[in-house]
Amino acid sequence: MVKINGHFAAMPQSYLFSEVGARAKAYADKHPDASIIKMGIGDVTRPLIPEVTDAMARAVDEMKHADTFRGYGPDAGYDFLRQAIVGYYDAMGVKLDIDEIFVGDGAKCDVANITDIFSDDNLVVIPDPVYPVYLDSNLMRGRKIRFLDGNLDNGFLPMPDGGEGDLYYLCSPNNPTGAVYNKEQLTQWVNFANERGAIILFDSAYECFISDPALPRSIFEIEGAETCAIEFNSFSKTAGFTGVRCGYTVVPKALVKDGVSLNKMWLRRQATKFNGVGYIVQRGAQAVFDNLPSIRQNIDYYMNNAALLSDLMRLKGWKFTGGVNSPYVWMKVPYDGMSSWEFFDLLLDKAHVIGTPGSGFGKCGEGYFRLTAFNTLENTTEAIARIKRCL
Repeated sequence: MVKINGHFAAMPQSYLFSEVGARAKAYADKHPDASIIKMGIGDVTRPLIPEVTDAMARAVDEMKHADTFRGYGPDAGYDFLRQAIVGYYDAMGVKLDIDEIFVGDGAKCDVANITDIFSDDNLVVIPDPVYPVYLDSNLMRGRKIRFLDGNLDNGFLPMPDGGEGDLYYLCSPNNPTGAVYNKEQLTQWVNFANERGAIILFDSAYECFISDPALPRSIFEIEGAETCAIEFNSFSKTAGFTGVRCGYTVVPKALVKDGVSLNKMWLRRQATKFNGVGYIVQRGAQAVFDNLPSIRQNIDYYMNNAALLSDLMRLKGWKFTGGVNSPYVWMKVPYDGMSSWEFFDLLLDKAHVIGTPGSGFGKCGEGYFRLTAFNTLENTTEAIARIKRCL
């Protein structure tokens, strides 16, 4: 008899954003005349910049000629893109070798798949609230999980608590709270991990939204991180690649555990289970680094939306984090005793606006709510006007 993965089977059948989508559809079906504004999922609305699509179009043209056609690409990505990423980090003051960079199809996949190279006996420590993939991907493997509580008292930036742990997930700027670790805080984390022999899995998918030069955009800006950290990044939010799919993971060659290079282990894993990102997409990703001022315009567009949402929070007197150095606004539900999902229903019914219930990001998210700046200025302005009028 075939046996299934019981850990997987025990998982809740509905992913957070699938549930949000299902509830929104059910409401829309009952109220077909309602003009619903979606500010829940972190999907981008600005199109790819022309320089990116032009680069992809040239790559498409190459594929129809025998002398420029490309089949399977290098396991870790084409050198032209990996070298561009090296240059991007160099501008941050971070020195990387090209073979420390692995191109993938997005941070979500790599954050989940990196656990392949670690034993299931490791104790995983996850901040709460946080992006659901960290938790779900480890529950599917049956790993033991410990949580670090984030709250208003610690600014939703939990620090090492002296408890047990082997693999530590950190996300900065954080999804969903928008909170950002400063250099002193990340230094504490790096020192802690090196002292304990632990690994930090650092999700920096939103680093491009940091405008404060005092805040680190990469954990490798911190001395000693190369011996205790792996970093994940993505072109999804940076350059609008949510529907194109491309990201990268940095695994330093200095990162060695049990006498084994994790850099070589990850390369071996990728060579076995992943055939790489398509050449056409990688040419588009290369063009991102060649045209950062144009990319910055789209980021600034979203951050203007975030500023408007932050102004709304202050006008209403609602407690919140994010909105600065992050495209997310994480607000405390303004009505005593109301749950996150109850506020979801209220906001949808009264203002026809969709957000994300905080409880979907963990127990510490109950009583909180996330709004995203990934929308048009017109929709953001209209959503704010409705909230002012209805709540």
